Amino acid sequence: MINLNNLLVAVSNALDFVEMDILGITSNHSKRVAYLSFYLAKKLGLSSEECFDIVAISILHDNGISEKMLHSNIKGSYQVRQNVLERIEEHCPIGEENIKDFPFLTDVKNIILYHHERFDGKGFFGIKGDQIPIMAQIISFVDTIDRLFNLKENYEEKEKHIVEYVKRQENKLVSTKILNVFYELIRDKDIMLNLKDELIDSAVLENIPTFTQELSYMEIRNITKVLSKIIDCKSKFTSYHSIGLATLVSEMATYYKKGEEEKLKLIIAADLHDIGKLAIPNNILEKPTKLNDEEYNIIKTHVVYTRKCLESLSTFKDITEWASNHHEKLNGLGYPKGLKGSELDFNSRLLGCLDIYQALTEDRPYRQPLTHNQSMEVLYEMANEKLIDLGITKDIDIVFGSQ
Repeated sequence: MINLNNLLVAVSNALDFVEMDILGITSNHSKRVAYLSFYLAKKLGLSSEECFDIVAISILHDNGISEKMLHSNIKGSYQVRQNVLERIEEHCPIGEENIKDFPFLTDVKNIILYHHERFDGKGFFGIKGDQIPIMAQIISFVDTIDRLFNLKENYEEKEKHIVEYVKRQENKLVSTKILNVFYELIRDKDIMLNLKDELIDSAVLENIPTFTQELSYMEIRNITKVLSKIIDCKSKFTSYHSIGLATLVSEMATYYKKGEEEKLKLIIAADLHDIGKLAIPNNILEKPTKLNDEEYNIIKTHVVYTRKCLESLSTFKDITEWASNHHEKLNGLGYPKGLKGSELDFNSRLLGCLDIYQALTEDRPYRQPLTHNQSMEVLYEMANEKLIDLGITKDIDIVFGSQ
């Protein structure tokens, strides 16, 4: 069984890093949208299942932005980029497509697609009024309010201005029905104070309906594939890294005759191994020259963030270990824990070796991609220095050298 609430928080943490870095949105934006959307939905009489789904959709609503950002070459301040990206309608269908395999509890068709529609029909697609799904109406409204007023800080001082703004938006941005409920909500200090950074995680987990599902690892993989795309889109130099690593892992798992469940768990670990890089600034990830010590230490924290994102998922114990250990080395000189030898199981070693191989064969800001033979020279040298597993290195050469 997998707790969908914990999965959503893990996803939210990942997307939060993207929105802060790419858009300049303040931390925990998606959780605040989820939390307030949940209460609006609840007060509007939506079912428990619909209330859960609006939380899920709120967290995922801008998942298409990172992919669009990669291909848009948008420059300027955070505010400029945010304004431009929010007006690129393609991120809506991209986001809608990305979440099609998420295990929602109700029919959520077109909610992400229409999450920038306005009640008066002046959104991207010209849909208006009750043609817009009610969950899309709620999310669009709350998303706008939080982006404009940063509800995590001093909301009481902003309350008057917020009310004045939304009154002007009645039946333009949002319906009277939703506004009337929002007026009740904004006066509830117990709810509004939970929007602070230090409270929002527990508020989301404690207040939304709890649902668990028996998901197969194939179904979980359908979710992590979406996350791997988001991770890879963080930088143009890693635009295929997690996806490519998952492909390598799949081939090596077949070579080793791994069972289907273990193979899928390894692929999921590959999908998510760099989820922590979403917390690393792009000016470091894409630096064309050698990193200084401070920058390198920042890069090294990505595996700590990976563990932080995944460890709340009890069914991901093995996956979390494999994903978080991919920079450990057999001689104990890796990071973050300095594990060595027998402390690293076979699958951690395998993922670590393949991560290096995949990275070597990719373009980087400081070098061109290496060929298979060039990459193997590096791997054999590392194996001879007792950094990585020699047996696995030889097997990588066998499997991919013949392709």
